[in-house]
Amino acid sequence: MRLPTWHQKVKENRTFGQRVADAIASSMGSWPFIIIQTAIILFWISANIVGYVQQWDPYPFILLNLLFSTQAAYAAPIIMMSQKRAAERDHQQALDDYQTNIDAKAEIEGLQQDLSRIEIEKLDEIIKLLKNGR
Repeated sequence: MRLPTWHQKVKENRTFGQRVADAIASSMGSWPFIIIQTAIILFWISANIVGYVQQWDPYPFILLNLLFSTQAAYAAPIIMMSQKRAAERDHQQALDDYQTNIDAKAEIEGLQQDLSRIEIEKLDEIIKLLKNGR
């Protein structure tokens, strides 16, 4: 059985609000969102320019501007929440990486000391054999 990775633990411990913020930030920062929104805008403008009788939002498209303002008012804080959480996660990962580096350095230094001790013991043994052989 494999232990969960650090990233999996963080992902599993997210609250409902954090999962929603991440999903919204992820979808709004994607090409499909941009393409779909562009298509809706083009349809909206075309329908209001061409539809002389049924113009629900005539030029200068004040209702469309209101929708964009509302979208921006909600999107910005949600995206900032997701970014803040990502920054906190990255900070924690950097601290964990730093601790791993410190532990690895201590282990390497210990191995170097062991190798030096073994080398000295072998050299002492060689010198002892050389002295006894004369």
